[in-house]
Amino acid sequence: MPTPDSPAAALELTGLVKHFGPKTAVHDVTLTVPAGSFYGLVGPNGAGKTTSLSMAVGLLRPDAGTARVFGTDVWADPVQARARIGVLPDGLALPERLTGRELLVYLARLRGLNRDTAAGRAEELLDLLDLLGAERTLVNDYSTGMRKKIGLATALLHGPRLLVLDEPFEAVDPVSAMTIRGILRGFVDGGGSVILSSHVMALVEQLCDHVGVIATGRVVAAGTLDEVRAGDSLENRFVTLVGAGDTARRAPSWLAS
Repeated sequence: MPTPDSPAAALELTGLVKHFGPKTAVHDVTLTVPAGSFYGLVGPNGAGKTTSLSMAVGLLRPDAGTARVFGTDVWADPVQARARIGVLPDGLALPERLTGRELLVYLARLRGLNRDTAAGRAEELLDLLDLLGAERTLVNDYSTGMRKKIGLATALLHGPRLLVLDEPFEAVDPVSAMTIRGILRGFVDGGGSVILSSHVMALVEQLCDHVGVIATGRVVAAGTLDEVRAGDSLENRFVTLVGAGDTARRAPSWLAS
């Protein structure tokens, strides 16, 4: 149990398992995201990252194992746990017939914020994420990158202590990506914790101080960035850890000539 000198981890996954029919998508995933850390979760397509994060935040019930947010069990006490989490899931579904501003105010009110606070936070987030020019555009007409940004805004509305972000930079232009990086870095510097999944190793190296590597539904490495890199680049270590062979580096046979 955590003590005052040893605070609870921001996120602690212990023995998570998930089956989909005969396939086991996640095998005994155990990870600890220290409080105040910027944690990168990396792995090949289909490795189990999204499934693990979905179980971590209460979107998908595990077949075995536990997920705790600052010591609170996500499934035993979901209201308290989820109040501390801001989530940007993969393939986020949003109310399509609301404008960006309407969406933020509506979700803030659902979170229990009063009208003035909801309006103020919506205004600030739209400004920070460069969405003021599209505040009256229906979400249905947002580009993929704009949907990512408004999704991040919804995750930040209620002042969470932990952000869980699944591919937050996918389809986001470089200028917007720089803005998002600044927001996330400021969040961590202010005492928040972030765990994000990404396929971009350079981005993870730039942002994260801790890394977990998942392959075939199992954690194959976890620790500080330097521990996981082990003196090499994260990309090279990733390729070694997930077992990519020479076929990943060859052109198709009909193009080789």
